[in-house]
Amino acid sequence: MMVTDMLRRQALGLGSLLLSAVTFGGWTLFAKKGESPLLLSARDDGNGQHFAVGYRVDGTQVFATAVAQRCHDIINHPNLPIALFVARRPGTESYLIDLRDGRLLQTITSQPHRHFYGHAVIHKDGEWLYATENDTTEPGRGLLGVYRFVDQRLQRSGEISTHGVGPHQVSWMPDGETVAVANGGIRTEAESRVEMNLDAMEPSLVLMQRDGTLLSKESLSQQMNSVRHMAIASDGTIVAGQQFMGPSHESAELLAIKRPGQPFQAFPVAEQQLQAMAHYTASVAIHNDLRLVALTAPRGNRFFIWDLDSGALKLDAPLPDCAGVGAVADGFVVTSGQGRCRFYDCRETALVAKPLELPAGLWDNHLHLV
Repeated sequence: MMVTDMLRRQALGLGSLLLSAVTFGGWTLFAKKGESPLLLSARDDGNGQHFAVGYRVDGTQVFATAVAQRCHDIINHPNLPIALFVARRPGTESYLIDLRDGRLLQTITSQPHRHFYGHAVIHKDGEWLYATENDTTEPGRGLLGVYRFVDQRLQRSGEISTHGVGPHQVSWMPDGETVAVANGGIRTEAESRVEMNLDAMEPSLVLMQRDGTLLSKESLSQQMNSVRHMAIASDGTIVAGQQFMGPSHESAELLAIKRPGQPFQAFPVAEQQLQAMAHYTASVAIHNDLRLVALTAPRGNRFFIWDLDSGALKLDAPLPDCAGVGAVADGFVVTSGQGRCRFYDCRETALVAKPLELPAGLWDNHLHLV
């Protein structure tokens, strides 16, 4: 079976309406009957121009919208064919895009003395959006900027604390009301990616209600291990990827897990794989049906898959500048900053990698499937 045929299975049976919505493996899909999933990501061209792009996983381009600032993560609206492409830290512009044709519907500019941190979530009712932001008057003070959809445009409503420093990714827990926040712990000033407090980092994993009420705050054993990106399983298991800012000779817990009712702790990764990550992880994804967790490590040019329950290593593969990863029907789709994008078929014991008909190279570290 061709890879495009396998991926297309995920979209079969969605109905004939363009905006018919169903849920599959935690994703809300907007597609015509028979179409493969829509992959959203940020991408540059050879001249350094930034784009918000949408491609069918079979390689068909839906849109490539030029934007002024580089984007990072993408979040789609649960009921409307729109998505927010969130500015990469320390960007000040995020972009609301029509998923049908790539039209730029709105440029959301951060408030004075604030900048975006690359990630956001939209509440299941479709009315409220929460974006990780930095307070540059008190560098590193973590915030969730609160925005409301009014007539399909975003209006800022306020902000709430993330109970930590340098928030990066924010994600919903399965109840759709509790948010998990990866506080990277690193202070940065406006218009800068320079770390100010490596000797006093405060990374943490926070669970909080969406009104800002703190439920829990946990840290890993190493102070210089920045909690960055997360994936959350349907049972509430949180997996987090880290970036270690300490000495190059030290080993670090670059993948961590918080199972329901258990503390935030290291995932059982062998030292060989930790060394191959080069102290940096980029994107994490969980496949709920297959109970797998995937991780990209672009500095080490490695892609990994483990069994979520046992911790057994399923795949350790070379992949140049591997970037975003997302779950599809039979496995994972992975983009690359330098090479070909790939699909990993995970249905059998031996995982099979197949190239995709997507443009090669220049992809950002995240992708989002709708």
